[in-house]
Amino acid sequence: MEHDIDEVAPLVQPTANYMLRTHCDPHEDMFELRAHGPLVRIVGSASTQLRTDYVWQAMGYDVVRQVLGDHEHFTTRPRWSSAESLEDEPIPPDLIGQLSVYDQPEHTRLRGMLTPEFTTRRIRRLEPAMQELIEDRIDVLEAEGPPADVQGLFADPVGGMALCELLGIPRDDRGEFIRRVRQNVALSRGFKARAHDSAAFNRYLDGLIARQRQDPDEEFIGSIVREHGDDVTDAELRGVFTALILGGVETVAGMIGFGVLALLDHPEQKDLMLAGKEEADRVVAELMRYLSPVQQPNPRLAIKDVVIGGQLIKAGEYVMCSILMANRDEALTPNANVLDANRTSGSHVGFGHGIHYCIGAAVARSLLRMAYQSLWGRFPDLRLAVPREEIKLRNAFIDCPDQLPVAW
Repeated sequence: MEHDIDEVAPLVQPTANYMLRTHCDPHEDMFELRAHGPLVRIVGSASTQLRTDYVWQAMGYDVVRQVLGDHEHFTTRPRWSSAESLEDEPIPPDLIGQLSVYDQPEHTRLRGMLTPEFTTRRIRRLEPAMQELIEDRIDVLEAEGPPADVQGLFADPVGGMALCELLGIPRDDRGEFIRRVRQNVALSRGFKARAHDSAAFNRYLDGLIARQRQDPDEEFIGSIVREHGDDVTDAELRGVFTALILGGVETVAGMIGFGVLALLDHPEQKDLMLAGKEEADRVVAELMRYLSPVQQPNPRLAIKDVVIGGQLIKAGEYVMCSILMANRDEALTPNANVLDANRTSGSHVGFGHGIHYCIGAAVARSLLRMAYQSLWGRFPDLRLAVPREEIKLRNAFIDCPDQLPVAW
């Protein structure tokens, strides 16, 4: 099958700030980069880290969706050595079980073990416990009194505790467990300090897995062990668990914080959030499109030559996909830089696309809806306690407000 090839995309060096979000929005330098086209070649820190002359940066909705969904021509598995092929290169021990670096059929095998733990039925069974922890944290926020940090006192604990509830972390362990998780992803801390916390985190998981192997319960790991036994290794269980908790805790916390900020900027959307479940679900979907806290997923490595958006991407070249910019593309929806839950638009890529679509998407949507509705149900006059420009973002792998002082 032949494809038309456009004039080769320009080679651009982005500014150092282009990935730094401006509160809820992409940085203006990212918009300037996209002015060169939906798919460009960039040089700089990304190409240096991936040891290539350049990498492709996809920013248009159509090209991002095509790359994320093309598992014949692209892999998420990184190159770590000079092996002749990816098949000859083993996955590093610390990445075993992490679905984001697996291709089919291994990805399908592992994900198939997890899917029963994310059914609608199980999510509904978890909702009362999640609602209880949301109300508990709102009590803490109210006791603090205005001004209070809704990020530190509400969004962060809800994100962490909800994932612990889902994954079956014993209640007595949760405070220390979440502290280790957050320290592990805090880029402001040195590599040695984060490595120390990572080692402690892994030791805890090893002990939890060993106990579940011996006497599996009805929780997350126990259920997988009972159903799949010797078909899943301890290393795979640890990797699956690590990816879910490290990715989920900060993503949910970031979405709660950014969602509060966005709804304070758009009070008409807040009113829609309180109108009913169907309306609230639409607001959550629109917030996920508009905010996209995971700016870019793992790079995609072309394993075959392929034409994307009129550009020939050769085997061995990397593509970075901007989820945030794809979701702010007019090709997805008109007035894409406006928050409007009444819009009719196509499927956004806030939870990814293809086989790596977020397995916990339904849990996240349910939790976010309950968090926003409960917060405004308790504090209908919620407002920022500081000027908006004073809100700073956290230096972490996932975009998230650092502090979010509010009054009511």
